[in-house]
Parts: sequence; structure tokens; C-alpha cells
Amino acid sequence: MNKERVLSGMQASGKLHIGNLVGALKNWVALQDKYDCFYFVADWHALTTGYEKPSAIKESTMDLLVNFLAAGLDPDKSTIFIQSMVPQHAELHLLLSMITPLGWLERVPTYKEKQEQIQDKDLSTYGFLGYPVLQTADIIIYRAKHVPVGIDQLPHLELSREITRRFNYLYKEIFPEPEGLLTEFPKVPGTDGRKMSKSYGNAVYLSDPPEVVEKKILTMMTDPARKRRTDKGNPDLSPVHQLHRIFSSKEEIEYVADGCRTAGIGCIDCKRILIKNVFAYLEPIWKKRNELISNPDTLFDIAKKGSDKARHEAEKTMQMASEAMGLA
Repeated sequence: MNKERVLSGMQASGKLHIGNLVGALKNWVALQDKYDCFYFVADWHALTTGYEKPSAIKESTMDLLVNFLAAGLDPDKSTIFIQSMVPQHAELHLLLSMITPLGWLERVPTYKEKQEQIQDKDLSTYGFLGYPVLQTADIIIYRAKHVPVGIDQLPHLELSREITRRFNYLYKEIFPEPEGLLTEFPKVPGTDGRKMSKSYGNAVYLSDPPEVVEKKILTMMTDPARKRRTDKGNPDLSPVHQLHRIFSSKEEIEYVADGCRTAGIGCIDCKRILIKNVFAYLEPIWKKRNELISNPDTLFDIAKKGSDKARHEAEKTMQMASEAMGLA
């Protein structure tokens, strides 16, 4: 039986952190046995905000590829590729940009939000405005049926569905409308209690060595009410406890929660247990990362083979799109 196709990617705009790992990558790994999965490094997308220093994107691209494989993506089960190695993405993006109304792009929730949040860059560019058009091309060029998303990302996917419907209506119904594969993305707090994000400078990165990970966790916020060792706290207010819920066993979660409420254990004791479990989780990934980094030829071979396969699929789709538009 033919498996239904899944498509997802990550922007090459910096190093991956443990929030990306438990929130997305581990889900991608789990989908490999059930679906025909296409996973890619979105290096062109990184230009939408990083166009002034494009040289940094190359380093991020390779680091992202290393982390994909170290986290468990298998090139024998999934098609793993780099966006810019499949130029048909840009070709379909051009065709879709001709039929996408400006108003659709200007109403995307994150368009104005990011312009307000990112003050040090000029984001009044077509590339930034047209990000969803390229994103749509990324998805439908493989005629993917499913896109793994969190519920907050559904509005973005709905725009891709609208652009797809418009193409099918104007020319010929050749693209399936992509459907969201709803996934529970756990909220992973950063060292300051906010959502973990590289833009906040509060992330624990997969590339961090053990001593750096340990230092970051030891300096994490806990319940502000626990100023002294003897003060009782509320574990629900502690970002450290939120990480325990992801990385620790049920017994350990109950132990540290009770110790926090009764002041039975100190915050450092609580963090030491978390560090042990985070290390156990990351050690296989660190080992695989080191193997891949020391064998760049293997890494390039995987990227090339995956991109060749993706390009073959994309070429077939572009032929169909050109014929539908009368451009073949």
C-alpha cells in the first residue's frame, strides 16, 4: 500500500535547542514508519530575516542537518533534503506569487507581529511578505497530504490551502489541499521562564557541551517565592518543574514536586535530578552529532541523495503545473 505523504521543514536561522527536539523532531521521527516523509532544511526561508548576512545560513544549514540525523531521522525511511538544492521550489513559488492576492498575505497574524518585534532589521521586503507563498510551494510541490503542526499554526496552513484552491480553480485540480496533522507540542520553558527561543537567549542547544548544559540548568529560574532553602514553593510556578515533566520519571516528578511544596529539598537538589535526566536524553544525540561532524562526506552524501530524490518528485509536479497553466 502507498503511504500518505508528510512534509515538514525547519528554517536554517540558528542552532536547534531542546524545545525544537521534543516539540518537533521527536514527532518527525515517530511519523517515519507510518508515512512517506519528506523533511527539509529551509535555507531559502532563512533569507526572509537573515538576508543581510547570508553566509551564516550555510553553517546553520549543516548544523540543522546534523541534528535531524542525530535526533533519529533515517535517510532510509525519509527523504531528507536541503531546500535550495531543489530549485523547483523557487519556480513554483514564482507561479503561485502571480495568483496570490496581497490582502491574503497582509492578514497573516505573524506578519505585523514580527515586524513590531524585530526592530533591528528592515522587514518591509517582498521576501518577508511572501514567506507563506514559498511555504505553500514547499508543501504542494510534493503533493503532500499532511503537515505536522501545532494548533497555533493552523491559520498559516489555511492560507496554503486557500492558495492551493485558487490554483486548482483557475487552472486544473492537480494539487491536494494540505491538511494539518495536529500534534501536541509541549511547551518547553527557557532558562528565564519564557518559552525557549534562540531570539530570547534562553535556550539549551543540542550543540551545547555537557558542562554548558549543566551551567544553564543550574542558573534557571525556579518559584520566585523560594528565596531561602527553608521557604516552601509551588512547583507549578517553576520552569524547572515544567522540564521535569518532560525529562523525568513519574516518581521523580512527584518527589521533586512534594519536596518543593514542603521545602523538603532545595532548588539545587531539584536541578541536579533534572540535569541527570537531560544528560541521559541528550547523550545518544551528542554521540551521533560527533560522528556526523567528523564525517562531513557522509553528511553531504545524505543531503545530495535526499535532494536528488526530492528534485525528481518536484520535476514531475512542475510538469503537471506547467501543463495545467498552458505553459509546457
